[in-house]
Amino acid sequence: MTRTYGTGPHRVTALDRLDIAFPRGTFTAVMGPSGSGKSTLLHCAAGLDRPSAGEVMIDGTAIGGLSERILTELRRSRVGFVFQAFNLIAALTAAQNVALPLRLAGRSPAPGEVTAMLGEVGLAERAAHRPVELSGGQQQRVAIARALVTRPAVVFADEPTGALDATSGREVLRLLRQAVDRHGQTIVMVTHDPFAAAHADRVLFLGDGRIVDDLHSPSGAREIAVRTARLEEARPGRGTAAVAP
Repeated sequence: MTRTYGTGPHRVTALDRLDIAFPRGTFTAVMGPSGSGKSTLLHCAAGLDRPSAGEVMIDGTAIGGLSERILTELRRSRVGFVFQAFNLIAALTAAQNVALPLRLAGRSPAPGEVTAMLGEVGLAERAAHRPVELSGGQQQRVAIARALVTRPAVVFADEPTGALDATSGREVLRLLRQAVDRHGQTIVMVTHDPFAAAHADRVLFLGDGRIVDDLHSPSGAREIAVRTARLEEARPGRGTAAVAP
């Protein structure tokens, strides 16, 4: 998969012939410096942007040739999103926010379905509260429930702990890890935080639109931080340190 922007001397290659698969029931963290292609990868993989070359498949469906209407319907039913900014609708209660993806997909929630989903994130008793009545951590937990309620093929999370304090961030990461371990959910998370990435099964490091390192079963945040530092040192103009295997 390749994604370029602009033409001629102003042409920028955001993704450079990436070939990545995210196996079902795994948690992948994507890291890299600003401009490395992390957000572009997420947007193309989620069908929010289209690659300039190559193909993206979601749950076995090649999305390149789909119309915008069909692609939107596929995203509603097979893709979940968790953003740094929560993106809850202020006028709706927690329960109504969680139910929204189901209603947009054309079906009414089954009895107890939304309450059960809020229960999984520890907020069943807050179902009638609006976002302004919830803390930042609680709002992000509602956003996670909303992302998971359709049981999507994959959830894309973009810096999901970036706006949270340490305690709330740990709870959000615990819930994402739990979704993988208990329900076989597939999660792809963009993050700059080694502690957050340490919750993943695999850490992909991007640089200039390419995969520059691929760490499976990280032992902890320190290992990830060391890898990140070595890759930063090895960047052109940043020294000549070699990247350890």
